[in-house]
Amino acid sequence: MPLKAFGLSLRHINQYIDCMSFNLLNGKKGIIFGALNDQSIAWKVAEKAHEEGAQFTLSNTPVALRLGSLDELAKKTGSEIIPADATSIEDIEKVFKRTIEIYGSKVDFVLHSIGMSPNVRKGIPYDNIDYPNFLKTLDISALSFHKMLQVARKLDAINEWGSVVALSYVAAQRTLFGYNDMADAKSLLESIARSFGYIYGRDKKIRINTISQSPTRTTAGSGVKGIDTLIDFTERMSPLGNATAGDCADYCICMFSDLTRKVTMQNLFHDGGFSSMGMSYKAITQYNKSFDECD
Repeated sequence: MPLKAFGLSLRHINQYIDCMSFNLLNGKKGIIFGALNDQSIAWKVAEKAHEEGAQFTLSNTPVALRLGSLDELAKKTGSEIIPADATSIEDIEKVFKRTIEIYGSKVDFVLHSIGMSPNVRKGIPYDNIDYPNFLKTLDISALSFHKMLQVARKLDAINEWGSVVALSYVAAQRTLFGYNDMADAKSLLESIARSFGYIYGRDKKIRINTISQSPTRTTAGSGVKGIDTLIDFTERMSPLGNATAGDCADYCICMFSDLTRKVTMQNLFHDGGFSSMGMSYKAITQYNKSFDECD
């Protein structure tokens, strides 16, 4: 019988499907580190995880909690906020212990969505880098991931077949102007995922992966020099276009679910195909226009 007989158009059906939950995380418990405001990828992940039936705690630094709007997300998802400095082992321990106390069980998934470079924020170029700032970049953006995994393992805080995901970027493999020492941090982040992924997988069947996301106009991403130009360039280069924060959230949910139980130690490119491209038709057309304008 035609859809119109029910007063429904194909557009209405598609809208209904887009709003559907598949209960991929039904009954699962987790921790989401790094949500700040509704521009954050971690914020989108939290919304999607809630829709898919998960319960989780939210964590960010006390400073970020004052600057952001995490209370709104916590209310929307029925989550508790646990303030923590992700570079502090003591604070990380508090997050895991409190989460286990709240839910009366270990967790099934963890998201690491943390990254910050004082050098990038201050506009200090890579070839004149401030080394104390550099160490802060590595500590905040990468070593925090190692500390998180080490604490979780010592506390036996993650269930078998659990999933841990950290957000990365293609600058770990390629040089991109303006990304500065964050590229080094992302390289270290991905290495930690592989090294810890072997140990955690061998001992506890726990998966650890990184997702290399398209450049995204988050609060942190907006601090990267030339971000608008970069986003335009990758959009022209990628056959599927840039992946949005919402797209990335969908991918994270898939990685947290039981559908990816045998995926670990991987850096998964989620960038519309950008990482496999050399030159696209759209990009070369724009490139040629620049010569035409000079003639």
